[in-house]
Amino acid sequence: MSAAANRTIIIALDAEGGDHGPSTIIAGAEQARIRYPDVRFQLFGRPEKIAAALTPFPGLKQIAEICPSTTVISAHEKPSLAIRQSKTSSMGLAIQAVKDGTAHGIVSAGNTGALMAMAKIALRTLPGIDRPAIASLLPTQAGDVVMLDLGANTVCNANNLFEFAVMGEAFARAVLGIATPRIGLLNIGSEDGKGHEEVKAAAELLKNCTLPMSFTGFVEGNDITKGVVDVVVTDGFTGNVALKSIEGIGELCARFIKDAFHSSIFAKIGFFLAKPALTMLFSRINPQQYNGAMLLGLNGIVVKSHGRADAFGFANAIGVAHNLASYGVNEKITADVKQYHESTAAVK
Repeated sequence: MSAAANRTIIIALDAEGGDHGPSTIIAGAEQARIRYPDVRFQLFGRPEKIAAALTPFPGLKQIAEICPSTTVISAHEKPSLAIRQSKTSSMGLAIQAVKDGTAHGIVSAGNTGALMAMAKIALRTLPGIDRPAIASLLPTQAGDVVMLDLGANTVCNANNLFEFAVMGEAFARAVLGIATPRIGLLNIGSEDGKGHEEVKAAAELLKNCTLPMSFTGFVEGNDITKGVVDVVVTDGFTGNVALKSIEGIGELCARFIKDAFHSSIFAKIGFFLAKPALTMLFSRINPQQYNGAMLLGLNGIVVKSHGRADAFGFANAIGVAHNLASYGVNEKITADVKQYHESTAAVK
């Protein structure tokens, strides 16, 4: 289903996914409805629960279709068992809507492993893409950065990393609005001779690429939050460890700041005076602000929301799906990969 051919963007929501269920997801959809007047929703789940959650939002009710399902994928469900419920679960039916072309994309806050497994089987990968990757935004000193892979592929070869770069660039153009995103390959050092063979081989592919890509070279872990590049490319093992480390440091700093301002009466007075600045700080690093990771490389838009996301965070995940559908990100990725393969074939 092409978003370009139809100005209305239809998003399928797994209304039963996540820790909070339909109430939070529907409230997030209401926020997204206000932000994006061209969006419409398909709400998958048990009708009585969805209808009850829709009651406070008459405007949303007018642009949402309730799509019944009979089962729910639990947070601890094994992917193999979840696949068996693909024809009856809210998650599986929402994915099927994307496959059938009745929706431009799906957003789910449910089980990540189940979502990846079912989406890979139902949607398959885009032409020329070997493996999908999980991509998301992170805050930096200079704006936001796209990072991938964040856990879908623990072991990657040079071609996988190259494809991640192509997909990450398209994601950055769609979500960040950057005409020519700067791409960096995560490594243990910025020097050309550092890193294992697959990383060095991927760097050579990116250096010699005929696509209009801006590859800046290797970046180190402390460069991720500096904003020196717009896209950070790595394998899923390293990416997931880096992501969790960054999240942990953010939580640690927030805890230290809170403890410091409660340490004395003078500190509490200081907190009162600094409250506007602190509110701005915590808004900037709020994980809900960056909620919404896309499973890039699949033949359909699949966005994973954090299971603990609140309504604001879920609305942001919907926003990611909306922007990617509006931009036609999968069409851009397919065209870039095709152009690359044609150019390399011509050289041979």
